[in-house]
Amino acid sequence: MTGGFTIRVATDPADVEACFAVRKEVFVVEQRVAEDIEYDGRDEQALQVLAVHDDGTPLGTGRLLYGPEAADRTGGDPAVGSLGRLAVTAAARGRGVGAALVRAIEDAARELGLAVVDLHAQSHALGFYERLGYEAYGPEFMDAGIPHRSMRRAVQDPPPARG
Repeated sequence: MTGGFTIRVATDPADVEACFAVRKEVFVVEQRVAEDIEYDGRDEQALQVLAVHDDGTPLGTGRLLYGPEAADRTGGDPAVGSLGRLAVTAAARGRGVGAALVRAIEDAARELGLAVVDLHAQSHALGFYERLGYEAYGPEFMDAGIPHRSMRRAVQDPPPARG
């Protein structure tokens, strides 16, 4: 697949359906995650982003949970958002789509006033997130039968020192 892509917040029903289609292809079909685990009822409250090829083909997606919807993933800290459901189609991998989706979610987190983005990375993807500035913490754990680690990154610049 050649050509460029754009990232946008999924606001209309067609974009949301495209996000679900990418997630189904990657998580349900490819990784064999049960649909009732993948579609957890939090999507309506989440901010979702969609990567689309210049020809309109959906390439990837991710979501940001924040506020009360993210409390179980953020320890209840309202300054922390939870990045999740990051998925890039097999045909689009290795083209920078995943990194662009993460950066778009971080931009959205900043606009929402969040200071930190937390995520649960599949263990095989730790290097990808580390290259984007995320740091792992805590022990490895299983989620949907797949090993994961918690990771986080500050997305707001610290306040300037007072002198």
